[in-house]
Amino acid sequence: MTTSVDPITLDLIENALLNARYEMDSVVVRIALSPVIREQHDEFPMICNEKGQMIVGQFGSYIPAIVEQFDSDINEGDVFVWNDPYACKGSISHNNDWCVMMPIFHEGNHVGFSSIFGHMVDVGGKVPGSMPSDARTIWEEGLRVPPVKVYENGVLNEGVLAIMLNNTRTPDMNRADLMALIAGCRVAAQRVGEICSRFGRDAYMTACDQLLDRTRDAMRVLINNYISEEPVTFTDYVDDDGVGNGPFKMHLSIYRRGDVAVIDWTGTDDQAEGPINFHIHEGLCKLFFGVYMIMAFDPKIMFNEGFYDLFEIVLPEGSLLNPKFPAALSNRLNTHTRFFDCQAGALGQKAPHLAMAAGYGTSPHFIFTGHDKNGKYFQLMELLFGGVPGRPLGDGFDGHAWWPLFSATPLEYIENYYPVLVESYKPVRDSGGAGMHRGGAGIEKIYRLLEPGSISIHDDREVVPPWGINGGLHGGTSSKWLLRAGETTPERIASKLDNLAVEAGDKVIFITAGSGGWGDPLERKLASVQKDVRADLVSVEQAKSDYGVIFDDTLTVDEAATSALRESKRAERGEAAAFDFGFIPGVTEAAE
Repeated sequence: MTTSVDPITLDLIENALLNARYEMDSVVVRIALSPVIREQHDEFPMICNEKGQMIVGQFGSYIPAIVEQFDSDINEGDVFVWNDPYACKGSISHNNDWCVMMPIFHEGNHVGFSSIFGHMVDVGGKVPGSMPSDARTIWEEGLRVPPVKVYENGVLNEGVLAIMLNNTRTPDMNRADLMALIAGCRVAAQRVGEICSRFGRDAYMTACDQLLDRTRDAMRVLINNYISEEPVTFTDYVDDDGVGNGPFKMHLSIYRRGDVAVIDWTGTDDQAEGPINFHIHEGLCKLFFGVYMIMAFDPKIMFNEGFYDLFEIVLPEGSLLNPKFPAALSNRLNTHTRFFDCQAGALGQKAPHLAMAAGYGTSPHFIFTGHDKNGKYFQLMELLFGGVPGRPLGDGFDGHAWWPLFSATPLEYIENYYPVLVESYKPVRDSGGAGMHRGGAGIEKIYRLLEPGSISIHDDREVVPPWGINGGLHGGTSSKWLLRAGETTPERIASKLDNLAVEAGDKVIFITAGSGGWGDPLERKLASVQKDVRADLVSVEQAKSDYGVIFDDTLTVDEAATSALRESKRAERGEAAAFDFGFIPGVTEAAE
């Protein structure tokens, strides 16, 4: 086998793999039918080496755990599928994610794997969308499929496919989306084969090893620079579990032992009764920390699994992050994204100039189901976005996704395919936390429903605000409202609910959380505050109270009055706080 690959060839292979990974995305969204994958891109591809280590991708590899189950009975033309989090050691984290994997061969030699998982709009269970807010066990959340071969030696297993499609309310969409995932894996296999033919199989496999080693070397430097031997701790909270319990504490400690970063979640609350538990794969936990450190401290480093042995993970059994079977998991994204906020809060204490604040803190979803005037069943599912936090380089994004490649569903798509009119879609004024760099704003989306049916909603950070950092202030919280047809006053509804009956003409007002600000708001440029006020992102009142900026009736800054007010506020406040958590019911009172 080739012992090394020259830097130019290594660079060519690296970029060829990255291009193949993005081509996987393109193929999937062209074939898929559901708006969640086709329009919002809720799918995550990767390409692995022959050992199952991720070379390019986003979520980290779960391949070794699957290979182990089949005792090397893996052949060219096989395609594996599964969706049960407990049967694959948390490689995917709720039943809606269908994962496919195929081995890659070149001239009969096994050289790697390709894999993608994507969110299916429905996999059965007690409610449309398969993410019940009040589930207490995974049995209520839809069909569970352990790893099986949906193709064996290139031949479709019709029985497996029939079982999977027979247990969903949206079989046509699920079939198309599943075949899209498989097509994405096949195009990756084709591209890897072409790379092997161009550069030589040995050179390709050696290059994969070198890419892993290069990332590991870079991560060792980051760990030694930014993680201290003295433990740093941080605590954040999830609102509730959907069945009346909460808030739930997530507690993180980070420290270094030699070159190894220890990530310890001891002190995190026990698993929830409701479905917010996050059954996280240990490798995925390592990847999340590695990716955060790369993005915060050195974005030029390539994402892969080369650094896994530089992280030690402690996930207490029976906790919110390591629940025992059969704990419900369907709405684990509240916990998932709070995981990121805890990372930022802990790592930012040693490098505040590189840290970011807290974001909108979940993956809000809206589901509307019913039958149209022709008696045809419809099921709209849409993921909504919120404020992405203020950061060292600038303001947070308004109404943006946590996941970089996600996009909003076009309004034209929703209105063409579902009995819904979107009357308004705009940022929420004053929801972005004040700071030298403002937190991103949440969004308000108003749906007018044109047919009777039922709605299901899931969101978080309605109770626990997204915190600010380095003097930045906390952001605004979420809320949901229902305006019945013919009424003038909307009623507030819960952030987590299922199957609420609605009639034609009713309006749903869906408001997501904003995010925390970064840096002292009294240091924000006057022109930036003025721009936000004129864009209706910040009110005149908040400009005065949080930024110390005074406007006249023409929205021109009164510089003399502003300078005096800012000086007064600095003297009254003193040194800006490292964190601003806002008021957390049940937590702030206890601390006082």
